[in-house]
Amino acid sequence: MGLFDKIKKSLFGDNEEEEKNKKSEEESQDKEAQDDDQADSDSEKLSESEQEEENSHLKESDADSQSEISAKSSAANKAEEEDGQKPVAVETENQSQDNDTASSDVTAKSEADEAEEETDQSDSQTELYEKGLEKTNQGFGARLNKFFAQFRTVDEDFFDDLEELLIESDVGYETAEQLTTALRDEAKLQKAKSRDDLKKVIVEKLVELYDQNGDAANEKLRSHDDGKTNIYLFVGVNGAGKTTTIGKLAKRFKDEGKSVLLAAADTFRAGAVEQLVEWGKRVDVPVVTGKEQADPASVVFDATTKAIAEHADYLLVDTAGRLQNKKNLMSELEKIERTIKKQAPDEPTETLLVLDGSTGQNALLQAKDFDKTTKLTGLVLTKLDGSSKGGVVLAIRNEMKLPVKLVGLGEKASDLADFDAADYAVGLFHDLV
Repeated sequence: MGLFDKIKKSLFGDNEEEEKNKKSEEESQDKEAQDDDQADSDSEKLSESEQEEENSHLKESDADSQSEISAKSSAANKAEEEDGQKPVAVETENQSQDNDTASSDVTAKSEADEAEEETDQSDSQTELYEKGLEKTNQGFGARLNKFFAQFRTVDEDFFDDLEELLIESDVGYETAEQLTTALRDEAKLQKAKSRDDLKKVIVEKLVELYDQNGDAANEKLRSHDDGKTNIYLFVGVNGAGKTTTIGKLAKRFKDEGKSVLLAAADTFRAGAVEQLVEWGKRVDVPVVTGKEQADPASVVFDATTKAIAEHADYLLVDTAGRLQNKKNLMSELEKIERTIKKQAPDEPTETLLVLDGSTGQNALLQAKDFDKTTKLTGLVLTKLDGSSKGGVVLAIRNEMKLPVKLVGLGEKASDLADFDAADYAVGLFHDLV
C-alpha cells in the first residue's frame, strides 16, 4: 500500500468503509433469506413415505452402530484382560492429541495478542501525532479551510491565492510553485469542482510530493549489528534542542537494553555540558566531558576511544551551534568528523541536523548551510507541538531530498517519535477533510 493510500484510508476511508460494510451486510441478509426459502421449499417436498423410509434407515443405522459398539466393547474388555497397558496407551495418545490442540490454541492466541499489541502501538503513535501536531493543524489546516470557504470559482486567481497561502505556510516558494502547477493539471483531469474534491486533490498532491522525493526505508535511524559502535553526530544551532534530543534518545536506547555513551562536545556554551551531564544522570548513561573551554575535538576523541574500548552500542555526540560565528563553527564540525574517522573510518553512522520546527523557512536555510560542511544523513524536527509551521517538512524533503528521522511532539522522553510520513500527514490534515 502506497503512502497516499494509507493516508487516504485514514482521512477519507470511514465513509467508504461504512458503505462497503453496509452493502456487504445487505448482500449477506439477501443470501440468508434465499437459503431459508429454499430450505422451506425442500422440506415441503418431502412426502410422508419418504420420511418413514428415512426413519427406517436411521433405525437400521442405529442398530448397526449399537452392534458395532458392543463388539468393540467386548474386544476392548478382552484386550484389557490380556494386556492392561493397551487401554492406557490409547488414553495417552488421546492426551497427546489434547496437548497438541492446547499448544496450537496457545500459539494462535499468542499471535493474536502480538497483532493486537502492534495495532495498539500504531493507534497510540497516530494519537501522539494528532495531539503533537494540534497547533500545526490549527495553523496550516485552518488557513486552507478558510481559503476554501471563501472561494467561488476555480480560476487563475484561485491558484494564485493558493500558491501564496502555501508560501505563507512555509512550504517554500519553489515547492509551492510546483504544487500549484500540478494541482492545475490534476483538478482539470479529475474535473474537481466542489470544495471536497479540491481538498482531496490538494492533500493527494502534497503527499505525493513528499513520497516521490524519498525512500521510506531511509527515514529509519541506521545502525549496524557487527559489534562496532554506532556513532551519531548531532549538529544544529543553539536552542534547536540538540541536548534534549540526545537525552531522550539515550533513554530509548537504554530501555531497549543497549549500552550508550554521551559526548559533551559543546564546550563553549554556558551550561551545555552540565545540561548533558544532568541528562546522563537522569537516564543512567555515562557522559564523557573535558576541561572547561576544552577543544571539542579532543572530547570527541576521548569519547570515541572509550566507546570502542568498552564495545558500547551507541555513542551520541553533542556539538556547539554558534551560528553567529559560522565560519569557526563549520571548521569545528569538520575537525570533529575527521577525529571520529581516524578511529572509526566508517563513522558517523548518522549525522543528524536538529531543527526547531517553529522557525519555518529559517530551518530550510540552516539545513542548506550545515549540509555544505558535514554531509547530513537526516533531520530531527523538534518543538512541533508548539508550532504552526508544518509545511517546512515538505520544503526540506522537496528541495534537499533529506529524510526526517525523528520528531519532537512534546516534553516527555516518549514524545520523541520516529518520523512516520503517513501519521504526520494525518495529523496535519485530519481536520481539513
